[in-house]
Amino acid sequence: MSRLGKKPINIPENVKVEFGDRVVEITGPGGRLSQVIDKSVDIKISKNSLIIEALGDSRKHSMLHGLTRGLVMNMIEGVTKGFKKQLEMIGLGYKASIENGKNLVLAVGFSHSVTIPIPPVVKVTSALTPDKNTLITVAGIDKYEVGAFAAKIRIVKPPEPYKGVGIRYLGERIIRKAGKAAAGSGKK
Repeated sequence: MSRLGKKPINIPENVKVEFGDRVVEITGPGGRLSQVIDKSVDIKISKNSLIIEALGDSRKHSMLHGLTRGLVMNMIEGVTKGFKKQLEMIGLGYKASIENGKNLVLAVGFSHSVTIPIPPVVKVTSALTPDKNTLITVAGIDKYEVGAFAAKIRIVKPPEPYKGVGIRYLGERIIRKAGKAAAGSGKK
């Protein structure tokens, strides 16, 4: 059995949890999320807590036990607090704008601008930081959707190790390389 899967999940007062037909639905102040649960796991709901039980002792049951608990925890956290990822665009002339609330348009040094459609479950904002870099914020109640859309933005122009320009997560540390000029100056 999964050690994490055995722990009960506390349900906040403003969150409503329903389980039926192998689907768990969680409703809270942020919105509503649902998830299909595997048949090898069962969910027991009491007044203010939720317990996930594995219906077997195999390795598969143990893995699904912990996974299901993690998914349900993320759903509860999403409908109460929400999730947010911030990306920083570093580079000369790098800009981001939101077009009609449906598309994110990126200018990242290509001969053309890159347009990415924004999924309806996430909210995207773009702002300038004090050091003139563009900061893109992706927020929403579904942790998977927020992370997937942030990764989709980052893959357009990942940070490169020589000058450090590109799109990176806020606080991400890029290991810089010296380059040709620094490598050749030490030896003669």
